[in-house]
Amino acid sequence: MIKPAPVEPIESAVHLCVDMQRIFARGGVWETPWMERVLPVVADIAARYASSTIFTRFVTPEHPEQRPGRWRRYYRRWEAALRPNLAPGQLDLVPELRRLVPPARIVDKPVYSAFKHADLASLLADRGIGTVVITGAETDVCVLATVLDAVDLGFRVVLVEDALCSSSDPGHDALMTMYRTRYGQQIDLLGRNELFDLWRP
Repeated sequence: MIKPAPVEPIESAVHLCVDMQRIFARGGVWETPWMERVLPVVADIAARYASSTIFTRFVTPEHPEQRPGRWRRYYRRWEAALRPNLAPGQLDLVPELRRLVPPARIVDKPVYSAFKHADLASLLADRGIGTVVITGAETDVCVLATVLDAVDLGFRVVLVEDALCSSSDPGHDALMTMYRTRYGQQIDLLGRNELFDLWRP
């Protein structure tokens, strides 16, 4: 049997934490039940690498017409998520992560991928970043879009398996299988403890 190649040490990296916001937490419009379970792991990682952490926030529009094409249909379905209809603070990071800003920083985005309509790619390039360590929500929506854009941009992607969450078990499981079987040269899947062993702050 051929043994898998050992995972390389993690260097020149940032921790990109996707959309761990109150809107996805308990009681939010897009409640993601797993979030409570993975939040301590995400917070542990973000605290250890706070100066190398970037939090993204999915920011909804005020009106559906402020987004193009099928996004308008999406927000007519999800009127409750439009900014005027949200309770104050729903787009904020959950408190356990918000306290880490600064030194961590926040990048807002209007769509799923962290690399769309933001200066994230140029920010990482300016810092000489070659690896993005990704945690957050949801595995099969915003994390998926961010991962594929990172791959296309040439980054090494490290997914922390016990720091990802979704509101869909089948969606999460399908994506983890896809990453393992189709992206072995570009994506590494690690647990928190493996991450800590490979990435020295």
